[in-house]
Amino acid sequence: MSQVLGLWERLRGVPGGERVFSWGFTWRAPYFRSVRPRFVQVSPNYAALRLRKRRAVLNHIGTVHAIAVCNGLEAAMGALAEATIPAGKRWLPKSMEVKYLAKSTSDLTCSAETDPGTWTAGPDVPVQVKATRDDGTVVVEGTIHLWVTDKKT
Repeated sequence: MSQVLGLWERLRGVPGGERVFSWGFTWRAPYFRSVRPRFVQVSPNYAALRLRKRRAVLNHIGTVHAIAVCNGLEAAMGALAEATIPAGKRWLPKSMEVKYLAKSTSDLTCSAETDPGTWTAGPDVPVQVKATRDDGTVVVEGTIHLWVTDKKT
């Protein structure tokens, strides 16, 4: 079990554990602090987090900025990758393709999902990502491609 998955498993049932996990995640990857992700699920091949609609992530029309949404999607992908990567492998993001489908007018759930078979078929591993409003409308969807290779010894 990866460190990220092990930490999630230990903390998720503890009061405030999701908040502590989310803080620790952004401590290791400080760039994600700007969107303050709150992880709600981390497991092999799936991760999800909440992204609050707050002033710091708004654009000029009062919706969650597209790049803030992409940051949330990338954070979800990173947690998924850390929870899923086979032993002896490493990953790097290679590209991101997204479609903006609707305005981000509420808090969002950013999720990432992979097919288990892609991790051994690599080196290109596509991760499906989407951001969903509170009313269930998908506002952004796309694919983040990972480059998965053997760890150097």
